[in-house]
Amino acid sequence: MVSIGRGALLLRNNKAHNLTEEGLTLQDDISFNQYKKKRNMGRRDGKKHSGFPADNSAEYLSGGKTADGNFKAQKSSKHQKGTSYTPFVRNQIDPETEKYFAEITNVIEGKEIDLEERSVICGNALEETRGKEVELATDYVISHTLQILLEGCSLDHLCGFLHSCAKNFSRIATDRSGSHVAETALKSLAVHLQDCEQLSLIEETLRKICEEIIVNPVDIMCNCYGSHVLRSLLCLLNGVPLEQFHSTKSAVVLAERMNFKAPRSEGNKLSYSNQSFPDLLKYLVSEMLNTTREDISNLSMDQYCSLALQTALKLLVGNEPELLHIIQILLGCNMEMDGNFIGRPRLQEILKQVEEPAYSHLFEVIIEVAPETIYKELLQRVFKNSLFQMSSHHCGNFVVQALASHAKCSEHIDLIWGELGTKFKDLLEMGRSGVVASLVAATQKLHHCEEECCQALASAVCVENEPLKCIIPRILFLDNYFRSEDKSNWSWPNGTRIHVVGSLILQSIFRFPSELIKAFISGITSLEEHQLLEASKDPSGSRVIEAFLNSNVSAKHKRKLLIKLQGHFGELSVHPLGSFMIEKCFNASNLPLREKIISEMLPLQAELSRTKQGPYLLRRFDIDGYAKQPDIWKSRQASQQSARQEFYAEFGATGTKSRKDSFLADTHKSQPEKLKEMRKEIESSFASSRTSSTPFLAYQGSKAKTQKSAKKQPSESGGFAKLSVDDDCLKGKNKKRRTEKGNDGIDRTHAGGSEYDEPSKSGDKNGKKRQRREEKEKRKRKDENSKSSKKKKNVEG
Repeated sequence: MVSIGRGALLLRNNKAHNLTEEGLTLQDDISFNQYKKKRNMGRRDGKKHSGFPADNSAEYLSGGKTADGNFKAQKSSKHQKGTSYTPFVRNQIDPETEKYFAEITNVIEGKEIDLEERSVICGNALEETRGKEVELATDYVISHTLQILLEGCSLDHLCGFLHSCAKNFSRIATDRSGSHVAETALKSLAVHLQDCEQLSLIEETLRKICEEIIVNPVDIMCNCYGSHVLRSLLCLLNGVPLEQFHSTKSAVVLAERMNFKAPRSEGNKLSYSNQSFPDLLKYLVSEMLNTTREDISNLSMDQYCSLALQTALKLLVGNEPELLHIIQILLGCNMEMDGNFIGRPRLQEILKQVEEPAYSHLFEVIIEVAPETIYKELLQRVFKNSLFQMSSHHCGNFVVQALASHAKCSEHIDLIWGELGTKFKDLLEMGRSGVVASLVAATQKLHHCEEECCQALASAVCVENEPLKCIIPRILFLDNYFRSEDKSNWSWPNGTRIHVVGSLILQSIFRFPSELIKAFISGITSLEEHQLLEASKDPSGSRVIEAFLNSNVSAKHKRKLLIKLQGHFGELSVHPLGSFMIEKCFNASNLPLREKIISEMLPLQAELSRTKQGPYLLRRFDIDGYAKQPDIWKSRQASQQSARQEFYAEFGATGTKSRKDSFLADTHKSQPEKLKEMRKEIESSFASSRTSSTPFLAYQGSKAKTQKSAKKQPSESGGFAKLSVDDDCLKGKNKKRRTEKGNDGIDRTHAGGSEYDEPSKSGDKNGKKRQRREEKEKRKRKDENSKSSKKKKNVEG
């Protein structure tokens, strides 16, 4: 065990690190770039970041610069009393301290040391920071060393460091270098949260930090660095991984709005991996808002303050009383008013504020998490008769999208539809296709105004006298079509990427009942061969075709589209995007079309095996089996068809119009996840039966025997599990199913069999007889194989 303190390091006689005070500054300047390359820690470096003071929150209240390089003041920036900005000048670090931390860095990074010794070294080094935390944490070079020390020290030393610098935590968090030190300390605390015995010490440390933040929260909330640290602290208090909010993508929000992903408010909630401090979270958020309440309207329009408030709202989902209290403060509601939450003077103010970028983002989150009472009042009192006006604004239209996506009932849809239902063409011409997409998805989700929505969309892109086949191309290329000067002579633009929102609109349309989307079905089946091929190779276009093949449209219309792709299945199978669509084509095809797909993929086996999706397709379609024994492959496909038909006849699939004329069509209806699991169970049974020593009864050649065996129930004393889909399959139980994951992440059933042909272990008489009979058949087949091999050898001899 080696304990290294400041005194011990200063007495070391190491020529390589014998630095004089005169040469120390020069060496630091030279080592600056070395540290920058070696321990960059993800920090940006450039002209726009150089020369920042230790505390620069006043500069970032607006985020904008004037022509002379000075930051301009934010509009209507009214700081309340007690929140004035106090300038801070960082003290110079003495050369002795710089030398000490340079030695510490060399000790930690210069040789391999065990974790216990490393913890002692880091703890002793942190003791030397007492009283100088701000100066050291805001130094570009030494801050890197502090991050290493905070990651390697014990919990006691970590909490001691945070206690010591709690009064200056806001100054550290709002500095370019200090913010990384603060976040590293919070991440280290999150790691120690797994030790339940130390929760009281961690809670006491966090409470101390929170008490210091609420004294003057504006400085940290409105600073680009401080806001990020504050969001990390809020996540830590709620037990949510720190990266979960910082890495949130806009695609996730878009998927929720288009009903492709369940929203957080409906069960897809945040993952809580650590212990949480809910009381401390409520205390910090409520005190910050109470302190800044008089100026919250202006602060909400600050970019970085808005981000902090958005995080607080999302973390409080599930705590409706606290959420309601915070939303009322953010909206400027009068708590003493009877009946309504929002007073009349605030109605027009909100309409103006949502046109500001930062406030519109915040308002979207308010709509997302608001209880139904608040949502109803916002829709009926604030935005009623203003929805189209807001939709035409470049920021306000996102608020309208949020209102449509989070409609709670048909009454809300009626109000939104009454103002926007007849304005689809105007919205598309203005480039506000997102509003149309959100409204289409909302009508599909609540199953209200579906027919009117389909008719309005078709009328927006197609005049009465024009053929229906022009609907799909114009929606796929929304911007290209509506920006065209001569729309009557517009045609498919070759080589142009398909519009993302247009693709999302069509994906939602094909989730409507088939009787309501006949015009769209006619349009997609009327696409020419080259148009269909180009769409299949486009990221957005391929998803539209997949949505059509997954829909409840009749198999006749699906095959009409698939016939146009004949001759291109092989080309699409090796394409990075087309390979996903090939599986949908295979599922929607009848037996002749399936054979056509396999025959086109067969010459490309070697090329398919080198692609990312190719090995899966080779196994999924059993291309090797088709190449060796086509007749057996066909019989297996027929057996799968009969098994599926029996399954759907017994259990049904609610929402499907005609299952008889659909050959293995995907069920995209009321219980998609459960049916998907059951479909996997059936496919695994067929896959295992090919390689299992006990063949699947469907391959014995007697359909009657198969059906009889499938309906056979296991006896009370045990017996064998039935060979068709049983009750456990219906419930999604996979306890007996043995699967493994390959490099490509695809589950595969072992060759030894599946849950359908695995004998029970009760050992009754019938079971033992059947086992003996199977063993006898195995020996007989083995003897026959040995005899045939001997005959071949004799003939060859």
